[in-house]
Order: sequence, then structure tokens, then C-alpha cells
Amino acid sequence: MSEPTGNWSLDTERTPMITPSEVLEHVYCPRFTWFMNVQNIPQHEETRFKVQKGREVHRRRATENREYLRRKIGAVKREIEVYLASPALRLRGIVDEVLWLKDGSLAPLDYKYTESRETVFKTHETQIVLYAMLIQEIYRQPVTRGYLAYIRDGSQLIEVAVTEEAMTQGNRINALAHTVRQSVLRPQ
Repeated sequence: MSEPTGNWSLDTERTPMITPSEVLEHVYCPRFTWFMNVQNIPQHEETRFKVQKGREVHRRRATENREYLRRKIGAVKREIEVYLASPALRLRGIVDEVLWLKDGSLAPLDYKYTESRETVFKTHETQIVLYAMLIQEIYRQPVTRGYLAYIRDGSQLIEVAVTEEAMTQGNRINALAHTVRQSVLRPQ
């Protein structure tokens, strides 16, 4: 089973990086990026109920049932709350789980404290793709899918395909978020 390889951690202190969550907010509204990173106006997300509840669920999942593997999707190993950083991608973040699958590939799994729907939110899909890009670069293993666990109304696991096209789109959105972050002009 692969462990992180290469010089992936070089220059993580000096390279301007954003998190997949910040890119998710940028997809929702580019002004989030500008207000937080250019104007330094915090959004005080810690005061929001869903954020508090989601963090509580994350804490509980990180400590309870640590040996549980999602065998139905072919998981043979998992790491919980993995910090990933890539100066090349200019991304950093903590993915809820990295899964090692029977076919030799890896996959991100992210918990969402929201109700599941028939279609995956575009913002959630983008976040999974960005985590997949980080995992693929750092572990040097293929990532062809990721998973979203919607846990507000029970627990529903949704598979998200990670294609070359999705990664190209992820790179484009990440670049746009960095452009706004460095701009003095507020996006429309």
C-alpha cells in the first residue's frame, strides 16, 4: 500500500494555497473568495448551526469505530482526517478519509451534514475532485472516484466519478479562485 512519496511538502509554507472548501465557496459565489482573502473579512462560519453540527459529527466519526472499513465499495484500508498539501496545485486541506480500494486505486471520502438529493451538488462534486487531485499527486496512485457520505437524514453514500475532464475543470476553478484572491477588484 502506498504512502506519500516525492517532494510534495516542499515550499508548503511559502506557496499561496487555498483549501478545497474555499474553492467550494468560490464555486457558490466568487465574492466569498474576495471578501475573505482580499478584504480579510471573516465569515464567522463557526456560528452557523450546520457548521457546528458538521464539526461535531466529524469529531465523533474520527474517534468512534476507527477500524470500520466500507467493504461494499472495496475498501481495504483507510486513513482518517488526512492533511494534504501541494504547492504545484496550490491546494491544501484535510480530507475526512483516504480509502485504499481493492483495485489498487485510492479515493477521497467526505462527510456532509446535509440532506441527500437525487443529484450531487456541483460544489460537493468539485470538492471531491480537488481532494482526488491532491491524493493522486501525493500518493502517486490512481484516483478514479470519490465518495460523499450525506449523514443528516441517515447515511447515504454517493459515488462521484473522477475523470480527466473533471480534474481539468477542477484546475480551472482553482485557478479562478486564485485569480480573485490576488485581485483588488471585487468580482461581479
